[in-house]
Amino acid sequence: MDMTWFNEMEARIPKGEVRTRFAPSPTGYMHVGNLRTALYTWLIARHAGGKFLLRIEDTDQGRLVEGATDVIYATMRGCGLTWDEGPDVGGPVGPYVQTQRRDLYGKYAHLLVEKGHAYYCFCGKTESEEDAGDFDRPADPCRDLDPAAAKARVEAGEPYVIRQRIPAGSTTFHDAVYGDITVDNADLDDQILLKSDGLPTYNFANVIDDHLMGITHVVRGSEYLSSAPKYDLLYRAFGWEVPTYIHCASVMITDPETGAVRKMSKRKGDPSYEDLLAMGYLSQAVVNYVTLLGWSPRGEYAEREFYTLAELAGIFDVGGISKSPAAFDLDKLTYFNAHYLREMPPEVFHAAALPYIRQAVKGSAFSTQEIAALLQARCEKLTDIPGKLDFFDALPDYDAELFTNKKSKTNPEISRKMLEAAIPALESLADWTADAIHDCLVDLALRLEVKNATLMWPVRIAAAGKAVTPGGAVEICHILGREETLRRLRLGLEKLKG
Repeated sequence: MDMTWFNEMEARIPKGEVRTRFAPSPTGYMHVGNLRTALYTWLIARHAGGKFLLRIEDTDQGRLVEGATDVIYATMRGCGLTWDEGPDVGGPVGPYVQTQRRDLYGKYAHLLVEKGHAYYCFCGKTESEEDAGDFDRPADPCRDLDPAAAKARVEAGEPYVIRQRIPAGSTTFHDAVYGDITVDNADLDDQILLKSDGLPTYNFANVIDDHLMGITHVVRGSEYLSSAPKYDLLYRAFGWEVPTYIHCASVMITDPETGAVRKMSKRKGDPSYEDLLAMGYLSQAVVNYVTLLGWSPRGEYAEREFYTLAELAGIFDVGGISKSPAAFDLDKLTYFNAHYLREMPPEVFHAAALPYIRQAVKGSAFSTQEIAALLQARCEKLTDIPGKLDFFDALPDYDAELFTNKKSKTNPEISRKMLEAAIPALESLADWTADAIHDCLVDLALRLEVKNATLMWPVRIAAAGKAVTPGGAVEICHILGREETLRRLRLGLEKLKG
């Protein structure tokens, strides 16, 4: 076989730098396990000052989902995971979409046949039989066909696949997380490399692409450990350098229906990245939390929990990846999210909260900036916001029992007296500012010889009609405005008198 083309392909491969890739299939949303793989892959490249590639693996045409590639792009950008080479930005070893590389896989499969590490198979075994693991390698008559006779059948147009020829003996490969692993080759099947339609299988295409793109570190889930020896044998068969394998233990979750602990799965209804955003979580919180699912910072950073993406890139090392499965916990993610919400600059929080504020507050008379200021320290997820604000547009129908509060030392009778004093005091205010309302009510409590809470509780209940509100009496009255506040306080007084 003329090796000129193969030598030209070798000459294109970048050398002398760390190169990693994230290679998702456009078959749906980005689940948490995939996101973690993308994060670790990106962090390894950025920590080393290397290159991060995005490659779309679309050879499984039957499972493609329309628009899924756009979801991948949006998710990566939303998480801050920029790529140096990829389908949309190009690069020296493109194209970066597998179906666009279709012609080259056949060449490498046939080269492997010529080297004796693969063979033509004409058995017509169905994909379902392959998936079932029923293929009996020693009994396959095609494995021992005369090469010349097999080639003649191919040239005559007979349908065929190309299978990897697994040698006798054992295979030892090294993983950065799990160490050296030895597998008896008798336990490995002669997997299909090239299908009858000319497209490669995933297991073959990713090896070819990783080599031709100069990938030095391969991050993937531990479920691929069983395939690693076959990948290793392919690299050796071609005489190529084997990349550093980094297999990550599964992300587990407690099934909400059965209570059983199982691997996270979108098919089981577990939240994807997009789902988490829709549930009110911030991308920064998701990124921070997911990075720590199975990886721990070491040394001086061991006690910290909160990191920016840039900080993570600075300290990330493969040695911190755990062999043990990680447990995904929405409560823990909520804790992270609350931290990031509170750390936001006020104007940034307002922009993020505004769509949720407007779900509950339709009226334009109320300041969304002031409402956001009330919320920032009092919500854990953005989706918490609408339920906290449903009293602004319309006063809820509430029970007079809300005016009773043991801690504030109020009951209906005391609350009635407080409102009877508060209404004229607030009516007399020259300026309806938060400071003026505060000073007025504090001075009134002093004159009435009661604690501030004894006065503030009934004012807040009358203004909001709810026992729990995102702000106190002063803030709520200021946002509602003079007329609406006094109207609600008078209604509250009537409720107490009735």
